[in-house]
Amino acid sequence: MGKAFSKEKKNKGSKVTKGGKGGKNENTSNDSLSVATTTNGNNTQTTAVTSEKNQSPNTSPVPSPDLTSTPNNTSNNNNQINTSGTNNNTTNNSTSSSLKDNGATEVSLDSSNMGEEDEGPEEIIFSKNKQSVTKDDFELLTVIGKGSFGKVMQVKKKDDQKIYAMKVLRKDAIIARKQVNHTKSEKTILQCVSHPFIVNLHFAFQTRDKLYMILDFVNGGELFFHLKREGRFSEPRVKLYAAEIVSALDHLHKQDIVYRDLKPENILLDSEGHICITDFGLSKKIETTDGTFTFCGTPEYLAPEVLNGHGHGCAVDWWSLGTLLYEMLTGLPPFYSQNVSMMYQKILNGELKIPSYISPEAKSLLEGLLTREVDKRLGTKGGNEVKQHPWFRNIDWDKLDRKEVEVHFKPKVKSGTDVSQIDPAFTQERPMDSVVEGSTLGDAVNKDNSFEGFTYVADSILKV
Repeated sequence: MGKAFSKEKKNKGSKVTKGGKGGKNENTSNDSLSVATTTNGNNTQTTAVTSEKNQSPNTSPVPSPDLTSTPNNTSNNNNQINTSGTNNNTTNNSTSSSLKDNGATEVSLDSSNMGEEDEGPEEIIFSKNKQSVTKDDFELLTVIGKGSFGKVMQVKKKDDQKIYAMKVLRKDAIIARKQVNHTKSEKTILQCVSHPFIVNLHFAFQTRDKLYMILDFVNGGELFFHLKREGRFSEPRVKLYAAEIVSALDHLHKQDIVYRDLKPENILLDSEGHICITDFGLSKKIETTDGTFTFCGTPEYLAPEVLNGHGHGCAVDWWSLGTLLYEMLTGLPPFYSQNVSMMYQKILNGELKIPSYISPEAKSLLEGLLTREVDKRLGTKGGNEVKQHPWFRNIDWDKLDRKEVEVHFKPKVKSGTDVSQIDPAFTQERPMDSVVEGSTLGDAVNKDNSFEGFTYVADSILKV
């Protein structure tokens, strides 16, 4: 379809992560950072914790959730938990399923100035059938992403020749940015979910200095890349993407897992054109009926209850879905503004304006998902409430989950191993597992037990 707006894809605001209810968000980097803020009495500590894609710097204030403060200027980047470092203003911007690492921008993994010495003993995974997995079991093929915590490489398992994406994360950077819990949570959630439209974690293991996650290699490109190129999608195409996302969210919510970061950058297309949700760095299993109070997510997609600090639960994902659907249908999120403070105010109080070319059924769905009162929002009573909406009346949900529904767009990749949709800036780099040089955190990494229990091997692997 033609472009809905004469624009270069919107300059997106930084993702923010704020623990608890207090403090200011003070982003001050050429890469947008998540900001973890903790309040202890009258003292507020703000720590930059996550990085995003390296886009051309722009400036826009990112306010605190109470909308009363104007922090320092920061770049308007949006995909913090993506190690790809891809530039959203280039063409071949699609990434594999695991180009996400919660990385801090201050820490760089530049293999050009690192040696290839042995970095210490590996912790072996022992399974019930005595199978063990280490980094030496994989052949490094191609660099497919790079970020502050590490890099992502396309790899081949030597014994069965299967292709995976290997995400390598530096422990020192994770500890320095206080992202241990987020990293462990991502692994824990991924190992307990299995769904056709969610990236699969196959193995996890570690050495003294690094963490390794072996995930699906997904090579059809980011939804963001395709949306930027085409401007907006046809309604039938959006309906299929939406149905697959609804199926995935319903699966997560039934396990009391809230995703909290639904946006085009975190949705990949596989080689057949089906969606795959990645980057579970902000996901959380909600243990209480009170919900959670962490101020986190990406500004354009934040639900009103997150901005209000009233506590939130799985309903925030349905608001984000409404925002994403609106963006796919029109080209921009419904309350978008380059001024983030104004955008927050519009999310809280702005009128939802739906173009006339959108069908009455799609309009009804958008209005239901973008209802500010949580108790009245579509999806609050469960995913089936969304599935039963008239817009989805022609969806066979069983066939959908079996991927038997015909797609409206298929990425131009030759095979499941094709890397043509990945930025050449990465694929041209030599694939190597760089050694972590000595740092002030060396002793902390060696003595710290923060990553105990990180290792994992999927049941499906054990049964092979």
